Order: sequence, then C-alpha cells, then structure tokens
Amino acid sequence: MSAVLNAVDLTLTQAAQEKMTELFQDVDDTVQGVRVFATAGGCSGVSFGMTFTDAINDEDAILEFESFKVVVDDGTLDYLRGVEIDFIDQDDGNATFVFNNLPKIGGGCQSCGSSTSGGGCS
Repeated sequence: MSAVLNAVDLTLTQAAQEKMTELFQDVDDTVQGVRVFATAGGCSGVSFGMTFTDAINDEDAILEFESFKVVVDDGTLDYLRGVEIDFIDQDDGNATFVFNNLPKIGGGCQSCGSSTSGGGCS
C-alpha cells in the first residue's frame, strides 16, 4: 500500500498548487497523478523532474491535494525531504516549476552544464 507524504517530506507553494490544478483539468481520466523523479546529474549530483503518471505503485508515496496527487517513488523520496516545489511565471512569458531547498549532495558547482532548477549552477 502507498505511503502518505506530509509537509516535512515535500511541499508545494500556492502558485504550484494552482498551476497543477489547472494542468489536471486538461488531462484524461487515466492520469493518476504527477510523478516527481530524480536522475543523476546536475551540480548537486541529482536533477529532478516531473511527468504525468497513469500508475501508482505500492512503493510510491503520495501527497494528495483536492484535484491532483503528487507521486514519489521510494528511491526519490530520500532526496526530496524538505524540498519545496514552486511555480514561477516570469514577465517575459517563461514559466517553470522550480525545486527549492535542494539537498547539498555533491561537492558544489563545477560548471557541469547540467543543473537542477532552483538550486543548481548558473
């Protein structure tokens, strides 16, 4: 059975919650939630991403909101504890989700060319 995430594990700002609610109005009924995942790379050693998912596994943890679910696999959860997901809509028309309070996993920026939003190299 899936575990329940709480605010200690992962939080979403009001802007991120509003954008997720908007995005979930346009998806079909097979979408179960948005999966947050970690991949190797970036200055901290880990980069994060999000994608819609049509499956929730027993090992996944879930942060449930009124109109959507955030799904995190067991391996990614350790990297996300204390992270806040925000949504930034800039004046120039660019908009993105950013991950704040990222853990310091690696040894700092080495001009790697691959960074995580909201916490990597610039």
